[in-house]
Amino acid sequence: MALIINSECVDIKDGACTTVCPVDCIYEGGRMFYIHPDECIECGICESICPVDAIRYDDEVSEDEAIFVQINREYFEPAVTGLGEPGGWNRLTTTDQDHPAVLALPRKKKEAEISQSKEEN
Repeated sequence: MALIINSECVDIKDGACTTVCPVDCIYEGGRMFYIHPDECIECGICESICPVDAIRYDDEVSEDEAIFVQINREYFEPAVTGLGEPGGWNRLTTTDQDHPAVLALPRKKKEAEISQSKEEN
């Protein structure tokens, strides 16, 4: 069992989770963060601090979000980033790459765009 980041993070990327992770197993992609399943020690601190409720234990994800268990794992494999097991996040492991399934998701409007749109109407 490991923690995973789901669709709530896509295009939000708050990053609070990265500042509290004691083993730096949360890596930054272009549109979301990803948790390395083999580096995660399952402490749950990231889950408790995530402001958008995007982090879950992999055996507790909803059916709609189940694909994100695979997405988090595959992100580190050769077919996506090739990061493998870097042993913890650092500036060299930050990338603008995302899993193909994340790239295929429609873009979310940011809060400022939503507010501006409401004001214009």
